[in-house]
Amino acid sequence: MIHTDHAALRAAHAAGGGLCTVVGIDGSFSRRVGAQMTLAGEAIAGSLADVCLERQLANDLTGLVPGGDVLLQRYGRGSPIIDFRLPCGGGLDILLDPAPDRAALARTVAALDARQPASLPLALPEGAPAHLLRERPYIPPLSLILFGEGAELDATAALARTMGIATTVFSKDQAAYEGPELLRLGGVPPETVRPDPWTAILLLFHDHEWERALLGWALDTPAFYIGAQGGLRARQARLEDLARDGLGPDRLARITSPVGLIPRTREPGVLALSALAEIMGAYEALHPLA
Repeated sequence: MIHTDHAALRAAHAAGGGLCTVVGIDGSFSRRVGAQMTLAGEAIAGSLADVCLERQLANDLTGLVPGGDVLLQRYGRGSPIIDFRLPCGGGLDILLDPAPDRAALARTVAALDARQPASLPLALPEGAPAHLLRERPYIPPLSLILFGEGAELDATAALARTMGIATTVFSKDQAAYEGPELLRLGGVPPETVRPDPWTAILLLFHDHEWERALLGWALDTPAFYIGAQGGLRARQARLEDLARDGLGPDRLARITSPVGLIPRTREPGVLALSALAEIMGAYEALHPLA
């Protein structure tokens, strides 16, 4: 499961407990500003990369009074806790909130469930340095819509689902894995399929005549990524067909082709890994704290 960015938020909402948020980074660290961890009972949700740091935070949270004051604490470089250091040599400013605002947590989770961006106000103590993070933004999790056929489609769908990505698949060879309709030549998905700005659309056809209507449909959506596999001749013919359909250069420039980070591969599993890595990179760039 790859989507850990919401894990601490959702655990704090569902199970209660304290919430820790990295509000400042001095030097190097393997998580971004805004990284979070929740302690509910003895269970930890979220990831701050360093097990020793997570244990230290759990211990410090346990010492705070629920409903009492928050604690803004420096860990690592420049910290008054002289017997605890970070392996990276950097310093972290972390807000420990033993009882985060439950209504604010609920509003944030509800917005994400509705596929809307959201933010959680952070209750920094009065007088906290101005550069520290005061509101934690979130974007909805990545969703993926796949169209295609054969081994490439199967491999990409399997890997995406293993990674925890919400994936809808339409195949020209059989009924859609999750939909009521068979994908038909010249057809588009039903109106219930509504890509949003956090959706990637990927076409994996060898029979490229299936792409024309689907790409026209995809380019009318706000999907952040639209990709289609194919060699040079297929790519040129695709663009010429879509241009004859009235699509201008700006819209056609949204199509990523060839797809993936690996320049050439003829193995379905490698193509799946290559394409999903490219999609994940594009999604990561959408994060407000990237």
